[in-house]
Amino acid sequence: MADGLAALTRLPGGLFALALAEGARKQLRREWTGSPMHRWRIARPRPHGLAARPRDPRPPNLEIGRQILAGRFEFGGVALETGTRGDPWDRPSPSRKFAQVLHGLDWMSDLLACGSVGATEGLRLTLDWSRVFGRWNSFSWSPEILERRVFNLACAAHVICATASDVERDQVAQDLARQARCLLGDLEPPTHAAERALAVALAGAALAGEAGEQLIDRGLVRLEQALPHTVQADGGHASRCPAAALELLFDLQTLDEALVQRGVAGPDEMMRAMDRLAGAVRFFTLADGGLPGLQGGEARSRAYVAAARASEGETGRPPAGRNGFQRLESRSLQVVADAAAPAEGPWSLTACAQPLALEILAKGKRMIGACAWSPDALGPQALRLADAASTLSLADGTCGEPVRGLLAAALGPRLAGAYAAVEHRRQETDGGVWLELSHEGWAKAFRLRHERRLFLDLAADELRGEDRLTPIGDTAAAEGQRRFFPYAVRFQIHPDVRASLARDGKSVLLRAEGDETGWWLRNDAQEVAIETSVHFEDGQPRRCHQVVLRGHARADAGARLRWKLAAAEAWPPPH
Repeated sequence: MADGLAALTRLPGGLFALALAEGARKQLRREWTGSPMHRWRIARPRPHGLAARPRDPRPPNLEIGRQILAGRFEFGGVALETGTRGDPWDRPSPSRKFAQVLHGLDWMSDLLACGSVGATEGLRLTLDWSRVFGRWNSFSWSPEILERRVFNLACAAHVICATASDVERDQVAQDLARQARCLLGDLEPPTHAAERALAVALAGAALAGEAGEQLIDRGLVRLEQALPHTVQADGGHASRCPAAALELLFDLQTLDEALVQRGVAGPDEMMRAMDRLAGAVRFFTLADGGLPGLQGGEARSRAYVAAARASEGETGRPPAGRNGFQRLESRSLQVVADAAAPAEGPWSLTACAQPLALEILAKGKRMIGACAWSPDALGPQALRLADAASTLSLADGTCGEPVRGLLAAALGPRLAGAYAAVEHRRQETDGGVWLELSHEGWAKAFRLRHERRLFLDLAADELRGEDRLTPIGDTAAAEGQRRFFPYAVRFQIHPDVRASLARDGKSVLLRAEGDETGWWLRNDAQEVAIETSVHFEDGQPRRCHQVVLRGHARADAGARLRWKLAAAEAWPPPH
């Protein structure tokens, strides 16, 4: 059904037809899920207590747990003060994002890290939630929130029930079973089918009796069907988001351990997916221990990423490319280039229209990257466009943008009109690495192709780049045209890096904290400016700067801009 609906987008007005079909499907699903018959069906059979003790390998944040014990819930940049042993469920949430985190129980592991007092509070909050929201409603039982709540409650059930009465323990188990069965009916969208099936199977592993066995069987069958569509052959997530691959690996590791406790062998497709995802996470892990902040993902902390790799043995050098990204490395520099088109259709909900974007680390520290927009970021959807990354933008055009309004309400903020292909060619020699990239995202509006050439000089330990706009299409029509289009090549500077313009008005000195010398960004742009920008960490914005190299491209001749990043001691400041 999903493939048939997706085919509508290839027809005129197809996106609107797809939105209508999807809206109708969701409405029918809501009406059925809220019906008495559905409530009766998800209540049986009743579980016979708890079984496995799933353990989420994600490192908890003890400080968040302590704040919750003190009656302060702070998520998504806003806070709710309830007082000690207060009730967060009987009052309005300060934002929708806050409510999603609150109802998803994403904070539960942080609370349980506080020991027995945290477990007691976790039980109280869980029972209070059941009292207020135990019956279905369209928000707290929506599949997006239900997916995480089932996962988190399955991991917490044994701990919070350690001091619970028999009645309380039975209620927690029954609530978990009901919610997992409800989630089984929301596996149609391919973008979260694997994560939701996984949560169902995990709930089954945590529950004893026939109820748990049924959920394990049904969850694993659906998981086997969904994983080949979610995890690509090279281990990358179908969304092309590095952080999404990491999160799915965490979830699978949790399920794998729970199945071992139950004496159930994980399906072969699940084990293959774990191996592939582990390889992808290893590829994406950069010198500072974080991930590239590209295609809808943040870097994450070193400790967070390392938790997913704790079981890895000694490994060799990662491959040069994976999931549409290319890595280049010298003694001091590490470069990641986005060398593929963004995800399409329903997989594009977090995709970014930022062709040929770069992430650059120098001496193990973030130097140049992107705004690192993610679904958790408190920033506008516009940060998914080319202006928010280290790449070229042309005039006021876009290479695709998120849908808005009614379309977004029905389909989510997927990308529409995005560039469909990126070409890349890589050559390696003893002296360096060449990477040639190109895309035609600007062709329809401007009849210009963007070509980016990178050369990492291994001997000189420097990166040379060239961004070129080349006329394509009807060259005869372009002949003689004198129209000029303004373009800008941006380098988004990490918040921990200072950018200073040299006296020549061209060169920019980039200096990270603790680096006494820094790196020179040399260029032959017509105009160079350092402007204010934003960078996201843990969903929170941090003020930073961007280096903007501006020029004009002629319709019939294009344009070329060259730049170089070299250590300051290797290139003295200009006079």
